Amino acid sequence: MTVIEILFYLFSAVLVAAAGMVITVRNPVYAALFLVLTFFSAAALWMLLEAEFLAIVLVLVYVGAVMVLFLFVVMMLDVNLTPLKEGFTRYLPVGLLVALAMLAELMIALWSRGKLGVDAFPVPAPNPQDYNNTKAVGEWLFSKYLWPFEIAGIVLLVAIIAAISLTLRKRSETKYQNPARQVRVQRKDRIRLVDMAAEDEQ
Repeated sequence: MTVIEILFYLFSAVLVAAAGMVITVRNPVYAALFLVLTFFSAAALWMLLEAEFLAIVLVLVYVGAVMVLFLFVVMMLDVNLTPLKEGFTRYLPVGLLVALAMLAELMIALWSRGKLGVDAFPVPAPNPQDYNNTKAVGEWLFSKYLWPFEIAGIVLLVAIIAAISLTLRKRSETKYQNPARQVRVQRKDRIRLVDMAAEDEQ
């Protein structure tokens, strides 16, 4: 067994264990931290596959931006953990059923191709010294996988618009400001001069 295979099994074990802890721990802060560990392990696997650009993007974008935002929101919301603990055992059978169905589909897909085991997925050959991983990813995305890339962007845009429309609610008790009216305001709208007669003090 080579060093690459040992590292692959090590990072894969850490990734699977951390992903399992994400969905089993009760504390949402711990779940977010385990998700950070999952992303780091996945980035290490990308590095073993010589996909340095994808590994760096995974660390910078997801760990450095998305997960920091998740942790900030979770820690600021003061989530009540009592309802989460009460409903865990009720949904456990359904979760196990879905997990078994996904595992069965994955095994069927692998066996249908007749490829299963370490020998079926050998370590890729090393790239030459002048190989540019970022250039290769860009060429593949904007040539062979252009339509899937564009469709994925549209799906994400629709998801963002749907999330905004579902969470944006106008409340009658909330006071809103109109910046356009504030910019157009004049002095006569803010100041009222009152002409009062002077009085002599005795």
